[in-house]
Amino acid sequence: MVKVGSSSLTTAGGGLDADRVDALVDVLARVLGDTTGAEEGAQEIVLVSSGAIAAGLAPLGLDRRPKDLARQQAAASVGQGLLVARYTASFARYGRRVGQVLLTTDDTSRRAHYRNARRTLDQLLAMGAVPVVNENDTVATDEIRFGDNDRLAALVAHLVRADLLVLLSDVDGLYDGDPSTPGTSRIAEVTGPKDLAGISIGSAGKAGVGTGGMVTKVEAARIAAAAGIPVVLTSASHAADALLGRPTGTLFHRTGRRSADRLLWLAHASTPRGALTLDDGAVHAVVRGTGSLLPAGIAAVEGEFSAGDPVELRDGTGRAVARGLVAYDAGEIPQLLGRSTRDLARDLGPGYEREVVHRDDLVVLHSS
Repeated sequence: MVKVGSSSLTTAGGGLDADRVDALVDVLARVLGDTTGAEEGAQEIVLVSSGAIAAGLAPLGLDRRPKDLARQQAAASVGQGLLVARYTASFARYGRRVGQVLLTTDDTSRRAHYRNARRTLDQLLAMGAVPVVNENDTVATDEIRFGDNDRLAALVAHLVRADLLVLLSDVDGLYDGDPSTPGTSRIAEVTGPKDLAGISIGSAGKAGVGTGGMVTKVEAARIAAAAGIPVVLTSASHAADALLGRPTGTLFHRTGRRSADRLLWLAHASTPRGALTLDDGAVHAVVRGTGSLLPAGIAAVEGEFSAGDPVELRDGTGRAVARGLVAYDAGEIPQLLGRSTRDLARDLGPGYEREVVHRDDLVVLHSS
């Protein structure tokens, strides 16, 4: 699994740099092997590629990335075609086909969409094509955007059960300060959060054409590593080393195991539609224990949501400690607050003798 940012594919003023695209494809094609799949060590690759908005700037006469959503969408509409056309032509030199896959958060947060996206990606790989994934900037809104393709890459890596995620940037790894400042050094390995304690992580790339920066890359690495996928963060010029297993950049070791698909999207791709405030006992049961959330542990409800929607579970201070799929509409919950399921079944019927959020549909965000 490879993610490449806008700054590695385009010029600072906007427009694709064909030589940069070809250089990346040269590396990917070498790792992919011949088109028969018979070459020893040949691998499958899913490419998450930024660059659509940046590629559309120059053709539309824009000298910088626009701030308003409408013009961003217009630039993406023009640029996405140029981006995929460039990849199609470049991979064709090696007899490889590409398939465009555009996603929004709905495609990773709604179960049916999630399964469909996985089937499409699996089928493209089975047919020898290279999936080129991007956020669907043309139709995405502020409320449903991933925010940056780094997080999208982490989620897609889990979606396709990747063995490795390679994040390519214009910097050759994570540094313990500003890379341009004398005395800073590259961090070769990250085994957990403690290795990042006290590290100042920059928020912007050098080229100025993308939305991400080192912050989003570290966050994406954290998501993937927690889901059992190691991550290498390095520059596009060192892509071959990363994909061939040679030391380069910063390696983020696995920190967790692969989780159920719905739990990963619930934690990182869903948008809560409301919130439930829990009493101290319920917070302990949800965060420390193995229990589901019952009506008796809920102190307050806010928001407009329907059964099946994601909601935040908050402690008494208002901090979100977990997120889950609620089993009731918002309008039903006030009559349930603080009551036992036995009492509810007696007064309202047996259909109310159930959890508000089942343990299988709940993910803990903060354990302390």
